[in-house]
Amino acid sequence: MTQSEKVLATFQTRVRQMILRFQEVKKENSDLYGMMAEQEQRIKELEDLLAQKEKEYETLKMARMMTIVDKDLDGAKDRVARLIRDVNKCIAVLSDEK
Repeated sequence: MTQSEKVLATFQTRVRQMILRFQEVKKENSDLYGMMAEQEQRIKELEDLLAQKEKEYETLKMARMMTIVDKDLDGAKDRVARLIRDVNKCIAVLSDEK
């Protein structure tokens, strides 16, 4: 084998190695793009879930405020009823004194 043939054989070997490495890197790149697409989909799903939970939280918060208002309203009605009974008793006592 002459020197040129040795150089050519070495060059061919290196080219084959580069082609194999290129194919490996190309497959790895494809796999990484696939993983990235999956992660982007997962992020979108989680963002949608977060938005839904925020809406549910706001609804729950609103319902809780309504509940508190209803309890206060019932308490206020009870206090007014007691005051009316007290006023009626006072009126009755004053009516009896005349």
